[in-house]
Amino acid sequence: MAADIVAACIGATAAVGVAVAGYWFTKKREREAELRKEKLEHYKDFVASLSGIISGESTPDDQRAFSRSCNKLNLIAPQSVIGALQAFQEEIKVSNSARSNQGHDKLMSRLFYEMRKDLQITPKDKDPDFIFGLWASGVPSKKPK
Repeated sequence: MAADIVAACIGATAAVGVAVAGYWFTKKREREAELRKEKLEHYKDFVASLSGIISGESTPDDQRAFSRSCNKLNLIAPQSVIGALQAFQEEIKVSNSARSNQGHDKLMSRLFYEMRKDLQITPKDKDPDFIFGLWASGVPSKKPK
C-alpha cells in the first residue's frame, strides 16, 4: 500500500513537472518569437529610413527619421548590430572627410549581415563579405520651401 502511494506521488510529481516544463518552454519560444517579430519591425523601419537618405533624395525629415530609427536599434539590437551600426554611422556622417563609396558599401553590408544573423534568417548567409546594395528611385526630392 505504501509503495502504491509513493508510486502515485512520483507519477503525479512527474506529470506536474512535465506540464510545468512544457508550459515554460512554450512561453520561452513565444517570447523569442515576439522579440524576433519586434526586431524585424525595427529593422524594417531602419531600412526604410536608410532608403530615405540615399544621396540626392534626402530631406531634413528623412534625416530625422533615420536618426530616430538608429536610436531605436540601440534599444533592441544585440551588440554586434550596434557595433556595425556605429561603424556605418561614422562612415556616413557629414564631418567624415575620408568618406568613400567602397567604405560605405562595405560597412552597410556588414550591418545588413549582422541584422540578418540576429533575425536568424534561413538559410544562413555564408559570405559575410557579400556586398548589399540599396536602390535609389532617381527622382530628386522636392526642396523644402
